[in-house]
Amino acid sequence: MGVNGIPSSVDIAVSGLKAEALRMNVIAGNIANANTSRTETGEPYRRREVILSAGQEGMGGVEVQQVASDMISQFKRVYQPGHPDADKDGFVLMPNVDLPVEMINLVTASRAYQANAAVLKRYQESVETALELLR
Repeated sequence: MGVNGIPSSVDIAVSGLKAEALRMNVIAGNIANANTSRTETGEPYRRREVILSAGQEGMGGVEVQQVASDMISQFKRVYQPGHPDADKDGFVLMPNVDLPVEMINLVTASRAYQANAAVLKRYQESVETALELLR
């Protein structure tokens, strides 16, 4: 924690690293389950997303609120009459995972992760420069 309860740039960057790492893990899970037609509940895999919010009145980095299932987008209906999960008309409900969207989200999460890592690197460089000046 920084001065007067205000988070330091390191605290903020680390919160961003943790949040973006979680986003990448959740996205990887969505991609891995893009063809999972049946889960323990009996329905297809439902896409998940990370809900983030600003920390400490907008000055404390980012906080993960929750990992929530996408209840808005519908499952896809795919015609596969030989599939074990097909209905009487031969349609299978498939996950509401859209691979191009997941790939875009993965790229943005990866870039945000890299940006937070760059903040830490610059901070380290400035601390090293300050120590050099003090010698």
